[in-house]
Amino acid sequence: MERDPDILAEDTFLEIAMETKEKEMLAGLMATQKYLPCKFFYDETGSKLFEQITRLEEYYPSRTEKSILKQNSGELMQGADGTTLVELGSGDCSKISILLQSLCREKLKTSTYVPIDVSLSAVEESRCKLQDRFGAIEVCGIVADFMQQIHLVSQHENRIFCFFGSTIGNLDRRDAFRFVAKLGKLIKRGERLLLGLDMVKDKLVLERAYNDEKGITAKFNKNILNVTNKILRTDFEPEYFRHHAFYDDDEQRIEMHLVAMRDMIVKSPFFEGVLEISKGQTIHTENSHKFTSHHIDEFASVSGLSVRSVYADSNRWFTLTDYIK
Repeated sequence: MERDPDILAEDTFLEIAMETKEKEMLAGLMATQKYLPCKFFYDETGSKLFEQITRLEEYYPSRTEKSILKQNSGELMQGADGTTLVELGSGDCSKISILLQSLCREKLKTSTYVPIDVSLSAVEESRCKLQDRFGAIEVCGIVADFMQQIHLVSQHENRIFCFFGSTIGNLDRRDAFRFVAKLGKLIKRGERLLLGLDMVKDKLVLERAYNDEKGITAKFNKNILNVTNKILRTDFEPEYFRHHAFYDDDEQRIEMHLVAMRDMIVKSPFFEGVLEISKGQTIHTENSHKFTSHHIDEFASVSGLSVRSVYADSNRWFTLTDYIK
């Protein structure tokens, strides 16, 4: 397929270079506590499963953040003439669409949307959907790992950076603050950052959100082994792993693991020998850190940004903070 000229990408990061995928997966599987980076959840099957998760009654983050955006979109986009909306880890375009709905056609004509995602298909699909719905807006997608290539947005002006979905919660605390500090250096005076944070709350609410009754999250978690099989040509059998998600009070995070239900030997042309996994051993697949008001202020401190407004739902389960430089 010929690449659209509005889609920017460095060849080594087009849907993440295969060599990089292999190295990252191998590093995780060879570690003492085995892990797989959570960005590998999102192949075609994983993306569809996650869409199902966002519609589950137990999974509050997506619908709660969308409700905050709907309620406050007018205020968030007030004065947004000639604005460039940069969405980090854009995925689908459902949340940015809520903000764009609040702009009149004349303002849309002067606005630009820059989705950044490692998935070319996600970027192109967002472009098509948004131009069908908001024909006046310019869409300039970037296929990249925003954690490594955030500098690719430097050619745009008058930006609002959108970091939705509490995606920042998937990073280790230290990495999260380092990234926001890096982002703060890139943001110019008068530019803004909209940061979605899933807040610390009742443990039962949190654990229920990641252990739904229909088992969709379990399927989503196990599918990362299918992705690993494709990339490393391993012979993992997902049915012999059990989904395990729990809240760690000390770390203030949900951890997702896959627990081996029997001893197994996994083969791959990328292994020297074989990979032995014992019954009960886990593969750590995701962290989802939760936040407090203290963290909102700490992000401001490390980034050199000021808190303009903090929006929350009535339960204060989720917040959207509007930072400005």
